[in-house]
Amino acid sequence: MLGNIEKHIAEKLPFLQEQKLLIAISGGLDSVVMTHLFHTLGYNIRLAHCNFQLRGTESDEDELFVKNLANTLNVELHTKAFETKTYATEHKESIQMAARSLRYEWFQELATTFKYDYILTAHHADDALETFLINLSRGTGIDGLTGIPENNGNIVRPLLPYTRSELKNYAKSNNIQWREDSSNASTKYIRNKIRHDIVPLLKELHPTFTENFQATQQHLQESKQIVKSSIEQLKTTVITEVADGSLQIDIKKIQETAYPKAYLFELLHSYGFTAWKDVVDLLDGQSGKQLFSKKYRLIKDREYLLLQPIQNEEKINEIEILDTTKNITNPIKLQLEEVATMTTTGSSVLYVDKKLLKFPLIVRKWKNGDYFYPFGMKGKKKLSKYFKDEKYSLIDKENQWLLCNEGQIVWVIGKRSDNRYKLTQPTNTIIKFTLQ
Repeated sequence: MLGNIEKHIAEKLPFLQEQKLLIAISGGLDSVVMTHLFHTLGYNIRLAHCNFQLRGTESDEDELFVKNLANTLNVELHTKAFETKTYATEHKESIQMAARSLRYEWFQELATTFKYDYILTAHHADDALETFLINLSRGTGIDGLTGIPENNGNIVRPLLPYTRSELKNYAKSNNIQWREDSSNASTKYIRNKIRHDIVPLLKELHPTFTENFQATQQHLQESKQIVKSSIEQLKTTVITEVADGSLQIDIKKIQETAYPKAYLFELLHSYGFTAWKDVVDLLDGQSGKQLFSKKYRLIKDREYLLLQPIQNEEKINEIEILDTTKNITNPIKLQLEEVATMTTTGSSVLYVDKKLLKFPLIVRKWKNGDYFYPFGMKGKKKLSKYFKDEKYSLIDKENQWLLCNEGQIVWVIGKRSDNRYKLTQPTNTIIKFTLQ
């Protein structure tokens, strides 16, 4: 089959012609064969080799092999050594995941710096099968079952239609030398155990197992497109982007679908959520309950689920306003100026008699037990009750700022002022607060 690879590349991947390509090369069979093929076909290629320093002198010998190959082919080579174990420890990742993160991040840096159009990796049909079985064993959706994509942004995998056996036959018939990674023989890694123990049994049961798997993958890819189209249509009816950039998911509309669990999975799995029983339980859970992925949090808020990115920067929860302050820009944009009369009005403007204020004023977030005397109402009201009446979400409450004077709330900023600071008679000095 590999003899037709030139035809495959020309017909299936025509966009690679006349492009500047970066080939990821380990020194192993698959990447070396891909390098020889693209060099023989006359493509504009450069090589990139990662030394993960995990196998002592063997890793260094791989690097030397790749350098010699690049010299022989007269092809430019990028190399980089990584402290993979240190990175894995610091980021709490497995060695395999750490190596993956490091290499793809570096490849993208090279693509940006040297203007490479595409990055080629040498994944083949056996890699796709092993990934399928790994994902299947862990539990997955259709994305996990469709395996490794042939094209993913600027990442292209030209060898996916070909098996490891076909690559090896091609290398031998063309006197191509490669390096064997000794760690591939160990079955302590799940991928190797599947490769050496499980796949041979499946092929023994069905000699055409690999071909059957590839056909199944094609069917799943087509089904995935149908699912994707359905989900995109659903998004327009159940998801709304709110003012702070969070996404609001309508619980009732999700529950009205034929398969709410399946739809919820497809809507949320790309955000890193994996505890699906807990996610589904949120639909009927208590308001205020939260779940977290690495980068997002999901909050039950009455009739909605709110999806919000987790902010890693240190939050400012309180700031002082001095008598000389003219404006603050962080964490909220607020302008102060002395004026003689009231002019502009609206929810973003507040006028207060300066004699009623004792500086420094405090801008802060709300606390349990906070209360104020809402403008236009009689008596005081707990802020928590005000939030409830105004249908604040948990995120709305977290984002609300208060202007305070000696512990008293002067203004629920941008929303409601306090009766005790109502400007009722002419005064010599008025402080105008403007939310920008």
